[in-house]
Amino acid sequence: MADPSPIDIQKALGGIDYPVSKENLVKHAEGSGADDSVMETLNNLPDREYDSPTDVNKEAAK
Repeated sequence: MADPSPIDIQKALGGIDYPVSKENLVKHAEGSGADDSVMETLNNLPDREYDSPTDVNKEAAK
């Protein structure tokens, strides 16, 4: 499965308030109907707090 673009990830996370836990990132994306590649990427992130959209994208790109 192809990695989602940073834009796809941020579309799925639109309207979320930072800082946010990984658990809440995943729940928000699920509720917004994120596709499987975005969900897989978010589920594979380290379990920590994220301070900004850029922080999420940096970790997702690793």
